[in-house]
Amino acid sequence: MSSNSQIFYRQYTGESDLPRIMALVQSELSEPYVIYTFRYFLHQCRVPLDPHSLIPSFPSHRPHLSFLAYPSDPDNSDPIGVIVCKQSMHRNRSNRGYIAMLSVDKNWRKRGIASALVRNSIDAMKEDGVEEIVLETEFDNLAALSLYESLGFIREKRLYRFYLNGKDAFRLVLAVPPSDSDDSSDTSSDPSSSLPRSSTLRCPPYRAINVIPYSDDEDDYISGR
Repeated sequence: MSSNSQIFYRQYTGESDLPRIMALVQSELSEPYVIYTFRYFLHQCRVPLDPHSLIPSFPSHRPHLSFLAYPSDPDNSDPIGVIVCKQSMHRNRSNRGYIAMLSVDKNWRKRGIASALVRNSIDAMKEDGVEEIVLETEFDNLAALSLYESLGFIREKRLYRFYLNGKDAFRLVLAVPPSDSDDSSDTSSDPSSSLPRSSTLRCPPYRAINVIPYSDDEDDYISGR
């Protein structure tokens, strides 16, 4: 658990958190989500891969990647912010994280809560070897675009009529370079060390467009992904 100016952050712990997460998300986001959508992202399961593949199977949905923000002791208050994420192998080539939902109560914005939630999830994904992180946000949600771009995300493409309300979306991507510890590790005894790293199979780096400066004062419109 971590805190920032009396805001406390903790990881998702299980079904007991679901009702309050759903209430917060459904009150702030434009997209409707049913309980099965939340469970899809929050519940852990293991994806079977080709038994002959050198890429090991690992949990694709990881509850510890999702975080909640509280104004005080989490045992005695309701969450005021939440981020819901998952992480999995993408086409058996890259370890990809996905930010599915980000919501902050309108009465608690302009305090850096949204950026802190995103940073917590990014750090948790990095511990699991993430290579890239993707998300979608409404094309005209300038505060959300500014927030993510300030953290290094760039726009990959525009998705037309992506949301149920008919709005377009931008897909954003954050490329995560391997850590120094990964590069310096001894692979002489690893029979697969001669194989190319999955990161070498990626497409060329994306190019950012129209980067918007971000400040915590813009948090008013971040909810909505």
